[in-house]
Amino acid sequence: MTNHGILGQVTKPRIAALALVPAILALTACTADDGLDAAVADLEAALESHSLDGVEVTGAPGTPFADLVAPLEGYALDVTAGEAVREGDRAEVPLTFAWDLAGEEWSYEVPAALVSGDDGAWALEWSPELVAEGLTEGEALEVTREFPERAEIRGAGGETIVTDRPVTRYGLDKSWIEPDQVADSAARIAEATGVDPEEFADRAERMGDLAFVEAVVLRPEDAEGRVAADFAEIPGANAVETTMLLAPTRAFARDLIGSVGEATAEVIEASEGALVAGDQAGLSGLQATHDAQLRGEPAVTVAAFDAADCDEDGSCAEADRRVVAETAGANGEPLETTLDVDLQTRADEILAETGGSAAIVAIEPSTGAIRAAASSLDASVPNLATAGQFPPGSTFKVVTSLALLRAGMSPDDTVACTDALAVDGFEFHNFPDYPAGVKGEISLRDAVANSCNTALIAERDRIDDGALAEAASSLGLGAEADLGFPAFLGDVPPAESETERAANMIGQGRVLASPLAMATVAASVAAGETVAPTLFEQTEAAPEVPLSADEAETLRSLMRSVVTDGSASFLDGIEPAVGAKTGTAEFGEPDEHGDLATHAWMIATKGDLAVAAFVENGGSGSDAAGSIIASLLG
Repeated sequence: MTNHGILGQVTKPRIAALALVPAILALTACTADDGLDAAVADLEAALESHSLDGVEVTGAPGTPFADLVAPLEGYALDVTAGEAVREGDRAEVPLTFAWDLAGEEWSYEVPAALVSGDDGAWALEWSPELVAEGLTEGEALEVTREFPERAEIRGAGGETIVTDRPVTRYGLDKSWIEPDQVADSAARIAEATGVDPEEFADRAERMGDLAFVEAVVLRPEDAEGRVAADFAEIPGANAVETTMLLAPTRAFARDLIGSVGEATAEVIEASEGALVAGDQAGLSGLQATHDAQLRGEPAVTVAAFDAADCDEDGSCAEADRRVVAETAGANGEPLETTLDVDLQTRADEILAETGGSAAIVAIEPSTGAIRAAASSLDASVPNLATAGQFPPGSTFKVVTSLALLRAGMSPDDTVACTDALAVDGFEFHNFPDYPAGVKGEISLRDAVANSCNTALIAERDRIDDGALAEAASSLGLGAEADLGFPAFLGDVPPAESETERAANMIGQGRVLASPLAMATVAASVAAGETVAPTLFEQTEAAPEVPLSADEAETLRSLMRSVVTDGSASFLDGIEPAVGAKTGTAEFGEPDEHGDLATHAWMIATKGDLAVAAFVENGGSGSDAAGSIIASLLG
């Protein structure tokens, strides 16, 4: 991809500041106060700001200086004056120009002549070389930038994720038809490709007579069933086969990977000169976060041409060019991630079958590596898998169990599982299908296995203020998340009332988590230590109170009981043995029957894999989220 800056067309690539070197001015046969030092200093400062403002000039250029230097405006310049030699009222000063062309230096030396007038002021004698080395009167500059091929995004083991893949651009080629055919053809093409007819027709009318007006870009597999069979028969319809930087499938970690396209005004501004209009850039996800690494540095060519060779309409395309300077540029560096291509693909497929707003996250406990982070195409928020914020419901009981263990309880201690429990006038219940045979005086293990809300809430006084948040931190939940991609690792704020403290015990109240956060909890249990999730390279978690091996072993036994004797029994029989915790989180306002809508959650571990599944407004965790986990691990 190439960009040009000609005369008044200004290019603005990245400005890399060069070290300023103080001017060394040793004057011959002049006094310290004759003004030459100041004149040279003013000239240095003006040139570095790409202007001659404040500098008196004799023999002004035929083309304004600002227009001549405009193509170089976005490039940082350092000017250093050498020893000035004076002969009478004339002085010559060697100027060293050092331009930063996208990270590479273009350096040369030109002489600058200054003359002293009757009033004693020094004036600069104009020379085109004050713009660029070797530039002559009547010439103009053009700066061309060409980025290298964008670097790949890779998964675990170096497997390619994002690379050039075939696509077809469907649209209207106006050069193939008469002007009076445009409206009809545009309407037919819009219908044939499933785009907005009014918007496409309007765009087609506004573009030039020879323009190709793109309707949609599709992968070969996506075109089947979307593009009408008679598309090619429409006058002016054209299908251009090309390539684009894409992941293996349209759904593959879509929000996480992000997209590449023409840089927007906001992206250009944020790049601080590294990008100009027409450049390709990462617009979202990892493509945006790691854009500078992936795009590399452009090759820059500075060329001079005779401005008289330009057409009357200002086009200089046919003018002969003389290369003044050029840089090689630098290739981008591939972005290595921990995503497992096969597992991610499988997670995306499962979510496509599930429908609605849902997410799956899978982590390798031994390393913290994120192996899959899938959000459904209908997800209610971007990056639902890694940055969604929802009450985790009963999956949070793993955290509550750790807090109770630290308070002195054991899995065999007796707790009271009642149908209801009132706290400050608010009545808590178990989920509607709670098994009747596991009520009354039961063990903590059975309460967790069957997810008895009232039993855990009744034990809240055992936990000191902050103990719940401390237990969450030991399991990796609630940590500060600056992971190089949008991430939310949960929040367990202090309760503001007794009712809220009770609700927090079962992952309600103001407790929030993402699927990534809950997968981290499961991973910490499986690893036997606090896990820090990562998408790039292994990191270490540093909670104030780390998870101990003994605590993790007990939590693993509790999660295993959920499978062998509780709400996730449908996972029993999978090998290696699975540990799990279901969750159903209420939200919103009661309906006419007094019932609340629920999100469905489930976390599970199997060997060196920990997963979390979430279905927004999905009903029961064991059903909606459970079927996802069974499909992924079975």
